[in-house]
Amino acid sequence: MNGTVIRRLPVLIATGAVLALVAVLVVWWRTTEGAVNASTPGNRSAEAGFARDMAVHHQQAVETSFIVRDRTGDEDVRTLAYDVINTQANQRGMLLGRLEGWGLSKTSAEAPMTWMGHGAAHGAKDGSLMPGMATNTQLDQLRKADGKDAEVLYLRLMTAHHKGGVDMARAAVKEAGDARLKRLAQTMVDGQQAELDLMAAMLARRGAGAER
Repeated sequence: MNGTVIRRLPVLIATGAVLALVAVLVVWWRTTEGAVNASTPGNRSAEAGFARDMAVHHQQAVETSFIVRDRTGDEDVRTLAYDVINTQANQRGMLLGRLEGWGLSKTSAEAPMTWMGHGAAHGAKDGSLMPGMATNTQLDQLRKADGKDAEVLYLRLMTAHHKGGVDMARAAVKEAGDARLKRLAQTMVDGQQAELDLMAAMLARRGAGAER
């Protein structure tokens, strides 16, 4: 090792130490900044309320679709039912996963839609906890129906269900601050609106309207 290198060695070591320290500080700063700026939704937030309510809303859509699957042989209706089952079961899992990630309970003692400022205004009864949800009586009617009658009833129930779900999802897009939840809510709006158009056409082909 020549003299020049020997003389420069302490400088190189010191420079390396400084660069290493800078790298550590940058990582620490970014980590700290992320921790400070990251906001976890609270228990009474729009994010938490929407996730809980829509998980319940989706669960009934899945249940209703399983019922009609066994009440008709029509491939179009059965395909729609399968799509609703797969999509909404998956989205429900995402909603519950967000709640778990936030460390929040999956249930609440508050009335559904409190996060929207509605509270008990819906007047939940007979299993219909939120706008668009079918009553237990209507689900029993679907279980007893066959063929075209089952198809029309399912399409009407799911049309009302989707309309209620779209309104809730739009409120979440507007009110929520969590970016991932907002994207999921917008996906629901887009997907369910497309299915509303499809169901309107399916009802028309059966000489029926969307009224319940």
